[in-house]
Amino acid sequence: MPVDEGTASGWTSEEAERNGYVERSFSLASEMTGGAIPGLYRTPTGPAAERLVLLGHGGRTDKHVDYLVGVSALLAERGIASLVIDGPGHGDRALFEFTDRPDEFTEAWDRGGGTAAVIADWRTALDFAEGQFGARPTGWWGLSMGTMMGLPVCATEERIRIAVLGLMGTWGPNRHDLEESAPRIRIPLRFLVQWDDEVVPRQRCLDLFTMLGSTKKTLHANPGAHSAVPLFESVASVDYLDHLLR
Repeated sequence: MPVDEGTASGWTSEEAERNGYVERSFSLASEMTGGAIPGLYRTPTGPAAERLVLLGHGGRTDKHVDYLVGVSALLAERGIASLVIDGPGHGDRALFEFTDRPDEFTEAWDRGGGTAAVIADWRTALDFAEGQFGARPTGWWGLSMGTMMGLPVCATEERIRIAVLGLMGTWGPNRHDLEESAPRIRIPLRFLVQWDDEVVPRQRCLDLFTMLGSTKKTLHANPGAHSAVPLFESVASVDYLDHLLR
């Protein structure tokens, strides 16, 4: 049975085998917004996963988006579990249906609680995973809005050891939060840039990379539009997490 919004936390489905992994949905009570935090937990078939990666989806998508399904499958091949929740104003937390109105993304982000809610909700999700499976080496993978969420979370959450970020810059509704959080990042990270990005200006992405405080950071730039990240780059980013989470 589904969890009543804002009243309880727990699993909301049985395990189901998907594309090379086992998936189960959950809903958690958000201490920040008072609503529910809907999410998915994916784990490899076979032995229990001893590592975990948190996945941040992009803007105007949600926890079911195809490219995160692909990343989850790549992680599962390496024995790594993954966890994804719907971000502010997205997925099962959507406040309206997205159209082409220019300001609707900012409206969804802000009305959904913004950066403060993101940090609180991800802490709740990670607490839930640890309560179910114990503490494990944990990383972050998230591009575009996945970096809008992930950068502040990684700057404040000591349990996250490594991150893959990118397709974001000193830009967007939480620009100032990103600028404030970036110098506090100390973990190893890989940052992806699309050189012909039509959504986030390239220079803004390079500016954000420069601001990141980590001494172990690498910039990976490829030609193409915002959503045209090459498959080999996604595979390499998962290999990077696999290696450094060991």
